[in-house]
Amino acid sequence: MTTSSVAAPDAPAKSRGGARVAVQKFGTFLSGMVMPNIAIFIAWGLITAFFIETGWTPVGVLGGFGETDGVANIGLVGPILTYLIPLAIAFQGGRMIYETRGAVVGSIMAMGVIIGANGTIMILGAMICGPLGAWLIKQIDKIWDGKIKPGFEMLVNNYAAGILGFVLALVGFFWLAPLFKLIAEGLGAAVKFLVDSSLLPLASVIIEPAKVFFLNNAINHGVLDQLGAQQVQESGKSILFLLEANPGPGLGILLAFTFFGVGIARSTAPGAILIQFFGGIHEIYFPYVLQKPVLFLAVILGGATGVATNVAFQSGLVAPASPGSIIAVLTATAKDSYVGVILSVVLSAAVSFAVASFFLLASRKRDLANGGGDMSAAMAKLQANKGRDVNAATSGLLGNNSPANEEEAEASLGGVGSASTATATRVESVVFACDAGMGSSAMGASVLRNKVKKAGIEGVTVVNKAIANLDGTEDLIITQEELTDRAKQKNPNAQHVSVGNFMNAPQYDQVVDQLKNQ
Repeated sequence: MTTSSVAAPDAPAKSRGGARVAVQKFGTFLSGMVMPNIAIFIAWGLITAFFIETGWTPVGVLGGFGETDGVANIGLVGPILTYLIPLAIAFQGGRMIYETRGAVVGSIMAMGVIIGANGTIMILGAMICGPLGAWLIKQIDKIWDGKIKPGFEMLVNNYAAGILGFVLALVGFFWLAPLFKLIAEGLGAAVKFLVDSSLLPLASVIIEPAKVFFLNNAINHGVLDQLGAQQVQESGKSILFLLEANPGPGLGILLAFTFFGVGIARSTAPGAILIQFFGGIHEIYFPYVLQKPVLFLAVILGGATGVATNVAFQSGLVAPASPGSIIAVLTATAKDSYVGVILSVVLSAAVSFAVASFFLLASRKRDLANGGGDMSAAMAKLQANKGRDVNAATSGLLGNNSPANEEEAEASLGGVGSASTATATRVESVVFACDAGMGSSAMGASVLRNKVKKAGIEGVTVVNKAIANLDGTEDLIITQEELTDRAKQKNPNAQHVSVGNFMNAPQYDQVVDQLKNQ
């Protein structure tokens, strides 16, 4: 009887968790294609902001308006958005599947879709065609792997890729381009309807909780980037780039904990504000929301307020703000949108702060009686959502240096599932790896690099990479727990260490001790 009563609710929970993980993986893959190319978006955004007809310094030959010697100016804005960005994304997607060979074939297929769409932005099509073309050439290569006579490998490989690319370009041009164009127009019409009906703030009901549960990448990079880029081409700016990137709701949560929180949460919130608001690492405020699920209401209302403000002022960005730092947001703000964008951040933070403060004050007496709130439970929920090491995350974020945590950190360095293999091998190359090789891994590499330097250790390099770029030369690889298995597949011979919070995981000291004693 007891067993059945426990097992019954477990099945749907696993099903929900599996679905969430599947969406996370899909979003991670999309992010892996887009994030390495964010610099192109930024460069294109700056060109747009300065040189289009309504920009800061209009230049027809660069902005694509007017004529030169009787010939219409093409400019840089349109070609970069129509050709360069989709092709770069397709190339990266193909490379993730089958290295450079896959990237080339995927790009050829994407070019067929881009030209066939006749001016419609094909970022979504590139995200599909790049990996698909790479996967197809990978399958074809398997057919005659090891069967080609020596001396004919280059001939067969080049013609196989060229002929397949020829076929896929035609498929993309004649069949896929109309389909993707229809999808893009449908999504654009849906967004236009939401804007015209003043319903766009309702998007926060989905986006804000999705951020906390790490489900935002599929929405952000799969849909919003493409639609936002289309709007920029049409009107010079887009509100869609602000739906997820607005740092206001998270700022409001952290301010509420700074003034009205209790215990550890209150003492750590001011430091988290700097990382979240100026560094753009929104992930740091998620445990505070998970500590009190009622605070989902605060971030939803705060996000909706920000969107409504931008709708009212018709404000937007000229390019994605990545990471979601106030600095990145203001850098990408359109010339006529500073008032609206700044107000959207301020008002969303104010609403989130007010709602969160109300709930924190209402439960303050109970939280004090419970010893300052249950932040540990929040970290456990965070682990369930993203598969992180709770002890590492709690220690790093909350400054918990209890002996129990140190012992667990010691165990995790050599334990199954957290770190393993080749502990006797001399470590000269330490790599932090994450999805895109930016953001959290760069932050973690910087922290450990400083610890290594202070310890006087020489002859050891500490860098950050994307998991896809691991090449087998790494001696020790540090990843978030959910990414460790993927890192082991790329380099099974390295030592692997899992951490929860890249800022100050207890495993760092263990790694430094190992480097000192080797």
